[in-house]
Amino acid sequence: MRVDFHTHIIPEDLPDFAKKYGQDQWPIMHRTCACGANIMVGGKVFREVTDQVWSPEKRIYDMDREGIDIQVLSPIPVTFSYWAPSDAALAMSRIQNDFISDTVRKNPNRFIGLGTVPLQDCQTAIKEMDRCVHELNLYGIEIGTNVNGDNLDSPELIEFFEMAEKWDVPLFIHPWETMAKDRTPRHNFMYTVGMPSETALAAASLIWSGIMERFPKLKVSFAHGGGSFPYILPRLDKGWEVWPHLRLTTHPPSHYARNFYFDSLNYDPLNIKYLIDRFGHDRIMLGSDYPFLLREIPPGKVIDSMSELTDEQKGFILGENAMRFLNVTEKRRKDGKKNHDSRRETAKSGN
Repeated sequence: MRVDFHTHIIPEDLPDFAKKYGQDQWPIMHRTCACGANIMVGGKVFREVTDQVWSPEKRIYDMDREGIDIQVLSPIPVTFSYWAPSDAALAMSRIQNDFISDTVRKNPNRFIGLGTVPLQDCQTAIKEMDRCVHELNLYGIEIGTNVNGDNLDSPELIEFFEMAEKWDVPLFIHPWETMAKDRTPRHNFMYTVGMPSETALAAASLIWSGIMERFPKLKVSFAHGGGSFPYILPRLDKGWEVWPHLRLTTHPPSHYARNFYFDSLNYDPLNIKYLIDRFGHDRIMLGSDYPFLLREIPPGKVIDSMSELTDEQKGFILGENAMRFLNVTEKRRKDGKKNHDSRRETAKSGN
C-alpha cells in the first residue's frame, strides 16, 4: 500500500478575507479558467495552481494513474496566516479544517487529513487542535517553521507541544516565511535554498532548546527530507560539544534527532540512503509535494529505483511508516490493503 504523506489542498471557494479583515496579506483564489487559478497575495501572483489542488476527483484520478492508494492532505503554508489577528486566523484555519475533514469523510479510503491552527495564539491553537483531532477526525496538525520570526523554541509554544504530546497528535512541520527572504527572490531560491535552510533551523531549535527532551513522545516530521538539517547535524553536535555553557540538554542533538520523521522528497537515491543510514528506514515516509511543480512524479520513483533496499524496507517507506506515524488503526490499515489489492487486480485485468 502506497501512502503519499506530503500533499496540499485548498478550498476552491476560499473566502476573500482581505475584504472582510482589511489586510492585504491574505491569500485569495482568483480563477483563471475552469481548471486553474492564481493564488494572489497583496495583489501579486503567489502561485499558479490547477484544479488538482482543490478537486478530490482530479486527485483520485492522478492517484490511480500514479499508483497511490492514500494521500495525506495538508493546507498550503501560505494560508497559515500567523501574522493576522488570532480570531481572523482561526476563521481561516476552521474553513480549511472543515474542508479537509469533509473531503476525507466523502472519500475515507483515499484520504487522511491534517489540520492547521493559529499558532500566534497558543490557547486558540490548542482549542482548534482539540477540535481537529477529537471532532473532525483529522490525524495530525501541520505547522510552520516559525511564528512571525520566532523559532519553534519560543516559550509561547511550550503548552502547544505539551498538549500535542498528551493527545498524541502528530505534527508535520513545513517551511514558510523563510529566512533571508530579501536575498532569495532571484532564481526561485526561496524554494530551493531558503526552504531547506528554514527547515534545518526549525529542527535544530526543537532539539537545542530541550523541547524534544522535555516531550520525548512528541511525534514530529519534517518536509522535504528535513531540508539541510540531516547534513548539518554533525556540526550541531560539535557545537554542543565545544560550547558547554550553551547546553540545555543532557545529550547532544543527534540523540534527540532519532525521534524525528522525514518525508522522502529529496530527489536523489544518495540522499535517501543518507537519511536511512542516519535515522533508519522506519523514519522515512513517501512524500511527493503533490500537486506542485517541484513534486516527485510518480511518487516514490526514487525509492523504487533503490536496489539496495529490501522489499520490506520499501514497504515501510512507501506506506507503513506514514500509517504508524499518524496512529492509523489496524482496521484502517487492513481496509486500505484490501482496497490496494482490489485496485491492482482491476488494473491487471484492464478494467
